[in-house]
Amino acid sequence: MTKAERKLWFEYLKHHQIKFIAQHPIDNFIVDFYSPEQKLIIEVDGSQHYTSEGKEYDDNRTKVLNLFELEVLRFTNQDVLYSFDSVCQSIETYLNRSTK
Repeated sequence: MTKAERKLWFEYLKHHQIKFIAQHPIDNFIVDFYSPEQKLIIEVDGSQHYTSEGKEYDDNRTKVLNLFELEVLRFTNQDVLYSFDSVCQSIETYLNRSTK
């Protein structure tokens, strides 16, 4: 795990009331965090994801994951490291919407 992934995992997702699994295989991918109950994937992306090749790969990957009826939320390493509360709030907002 990257520093940002460790922060999100150990300071938020690992102890969340909704179960998340870290580094979980789905199809030919390893997703950063996965909630089977919510059908939610959370990805924490480094700078390599923002090249044209990285964006294309992620777009295709997301399309494949969507075929499994999974939602993908993406955050940057910078978001997690420097706007942690905002990232957590965004996840909570999604989870609250999906449980209603």
